[in-house]
Amino acid sequence: MGTESKRTVSRCVTEVEDGTHAFEIVGYSLKRGIGVGKFVRSGTFAVGGHHWAIRFYPDGIVEDSKDYVSVYLELMGTSDAEARAAYTLGFVKRATGKVKIVSSEDTRVFKANDDSRFAPRSTKFMLRSNLEGEASGYIEGDCLTIECEIDAIKETLVSETMGCSEIEVPPSELSDHFGRLLVEDQGRDVAFSVGAEAFAAHRIVLAARSPVFKAELYGEMRESTGTQCIAIKDMQPAVFRALLHFIYTDVLPVMVDLEGDDYVEMIRHLLVAADRYAMDRLKLMCQSILRKHLHVENVVSMLALADQHNCGKLKDVCVEFIASEIDAMDTEGYENLKKNFPSVLVRVLEKTSRFNSRYG
Repeated sequence: MGTESKRTVSRCVTEVEDGTHAFEIVGYSLKRGIGVGKFVRSGTFAVGGHHWAIRFYPDGIVEDSKDYVSVYLELMGTSDAEARAAYTLGFVKRATGKVKIVSSEDTRVFKANDDSRFAPRSTKFMLRSNLEGEASGYIEGDCLTIECEIDAIKETLVSETMGCSEIEVPPSELSDHFGRLLVEDQGRDVAFSVGAEAFAAHRIVLAARSPVFKAELYGEMRESTGTQCIAIKDMQPAVFRALLHFIYTDVLPVMVDLEGDDYVEMIRHLLVAADRYAMDRLKLMCQSILRKHLHVENVVSMLALADQHNCGKLKDVCVEFIASEIDAMDTEGYENLKKNFPSVLVRVLEKTSRFNSRYG
C-alpha cells in the first residue's frame, strides 16, 4: 500500500502603507540664525507601523552647508528600530498648494541606531536665497510648509501552514464579468444619445444600480417617454462613458490621458452625474478625489459645486481649507466668498478667530 502525499501551503504577504505629513513652521524668520547644526523637529507621525519626524536646519547642518537649508526625514523609536520606505520631501507653495519636490529616494533601509535613520544623505537641500526669494512663493506671512510623503513597507506577515483540507477561494470576478457585458453586444436593450455619440446598455443593470435609471426605464417615466433611444442632455460623452464603466464595474476607469486640471474637471463632471443619477458611492468617491486637489485658486468654485449638489463632506473640507488659507486668498476669491456664501464666511471667520485667540 502506498503512502498518501500531503500538500501544505503558506503565504508571505508584504504590504505598503503610504502617508503624508505637512510640517508648518510659523515665524520662519525667528528660526533663521539659530546656528549651524541646530534644528527644529516636527511632531512625530506614524506610517507603516513606524514613527517618523522631519528635521529642519535653517542654517545648514555643517559649516560647508551654511548657505543652504537642510531637511531630513528621521526614523524615530528605540535603538533597534528598522524600517524600509521610499519618500519624497518638498516645499509647499502656499498660494497654490502645489509641492516642489526637492529630494526623493526609492525604497531604502532606515535604522534608528546609526546615521541611516536620516534621509536624504545630502546636507545641501536648497540655497537659502532661493527658498526666501519673493518669487519662489514658499514663504508667505513668515510661514514655511515642508511636506513629506512616505511609502513604508509594513511588517511581512506569514500565514499559518494550511493542509490539503484548505480550499482557496479566488477573489470575486463579478465586476470583471459585468465589465465584459459593457463591451459585448449581447443582450443590450437600451440606447442613449449623448452629444454626438451613442451608447448601448442593459436596462436591468442600470436599474439595479441607480433608482433614477430604474424609474426612467421601468416606471412611469418610461411609459411617458416610450422611446428606445434616450437623449442625455447637459453631459459630455466622456463623462457618460465613465459613468457606465462605474455602473458595470463599481470602479472608476483608468484616466491615463488626463492630468492636472483636466483630471480634476472630469471628476467634477462625474460628481454632477453621480448626483443626477443618485449614485451615492460614486458621489463620495468623487468628493474624496477632489479633496486631494484643493488649492487656493479653486476652493471657492469647489465650495459652490459642493453646495449645489449637496456634498456635505466636501463642503466641510472646503470650509476648513478656507479657514486655514484665508490670508492667502486673492481679493476676487474673497469677494466671491462674501457675495455667494456669506454664511460660510461667518463660519470661517469664527474658526480663524478661535485659532488666533488660542494660539495668537
